[in-house]
Amino acid sequence: MIKHAKPFACLLTALLLAGCAGSAAPTPTTARYRVALIAKSTSTEFWGAVFAGAEAAATEYNMDLTITGPESEEDYAAQNDLIEKAVEDGAQAIIFSASDYQQNAAAIDAAADKGVRIVVVDSAVDSTKVAAYIGADNYGAGQMAAKSALENVEGPLHVGLVSYNVNSPNAQEREKGVVDTLADSGRAEVDATVYSVATPESARAETLTMLARHPEINVLISFNEAVSVGAAQAVSDLGRAEDLWMFAFDSNIKTVDALHTGAVDAMVVQNTYGMGYFSVESAYKLLAGQGNDVARETQTTTRIIDRSNIFALDGQKAVFPFE
Repeated sequence: MIKHAKPFACLLTALLLAGCAGSAAPTPTTARYRVALIAKSTSTEFWGAVFAGAEAAATEYNMDLTITGPESEEDYAAQNDLIEKAVEDGAQAIIFSASDYQQNAAAIDAAADKGVRIVVVDSAVDSTKVAAYIGADNYGAGQMAAKSALENVEGPLHVGLVSYNVNSPNAQEREKGVVDTLADSGRAEVDATVYSVATPESARAETLTMLARHPEINVLISFNEAVSVGAAQAVSDLGRAEDLWMFAFDSNIKTVDALHTGAVDAMVVQNTYGMGYFSVESAYKLLAGQGNDVARETQTTTRIIDRSNIFALDGQKAVFPFE
C-alpha cells in the first residue's frame, strides 16, 4: 500500500476551476468531515493532479482527507482492503476509482451499507449505491482519438490499440469509442489489440511485439498515461515516428517530449485537477445535507493537444497545470 500525506501546491485553482468561480462559498462549519480518497495509483502525473485538486477542495471545505492507493493499478484486492480500512478508521465518505468494475463492487456496497457516502472519480464501479460520479466521457474520448486519426492519416488505416486492465471500465469505454468510430468510417480496421499491465515497461514490450507481428500498422492508439509512455518508447525504438501516427491518452513529461520528436502526434488531456476538486466538493455536500446540489454524474472536460496548439497558452495550461 502507498499512502499520500503531504499536500500538493494548488496555485492555479482559479485557472483550472473556472467553472467553480461563481459557486457559493461553503457554509462555515466546525465539523471536519472525514473523507478517504482511494485511487488506482499514487505514482503517476495523472493522479498527482487529481490529488492536488482534492487537497485544494479539502482545505477550502475544512475536511480531513486521506489519500491511499495500491502498488499496482490492477490490484483490486488491495483496494478492497483499503476500503475496509477506511470504514474502520471512521471515514464518512469514500472517493473511489475502481481498478476492477465488478471485483470492487462488493466492498463498495459493504461500505455504503454502513452509512458511508460513495463518490466515484475517473473509473466506475458496478454498484447502485454510488451517490455521484466525476470523470471524463471515456467513450467520447475514444471517439476523439479515432476522429483525430481519420483526419490526419490519408488512405486506409491499419490500427493497433495498446490498452490496459481488460476489466477497467475506462479502458473498455475508450476502446469501444475508438472501434465504433473507425468502423463507421469505412476505411479503417483494428489489426491488433494488446492489454498491457499499466506500466511503461510492459507497454513498451507489448507494443514492440505487436508491431513486429503487424508491420502494416500505421496508426497506434494507447489508452492511459503509463501505457502511452511505453508505446511511445516503442515507436522511438523502432524509428517509426515518420511512418506511424500515434495518439496517446493523458499528459506526461515523456509523452510531451515524444510529441516534440514526432513519436506521438496527438494526445487527449483530461481535467484531472477538476476531477479531484469536484469529487471532494461533492463529498462535502453529501455529508453536509446538500445532496440535492450534487449531480449524479459530472463530466469533466477533455481536449486534444498536438504540435499545432501545445505552445499556445491554453495548451500549456492543460499539459503543465502546475508550472
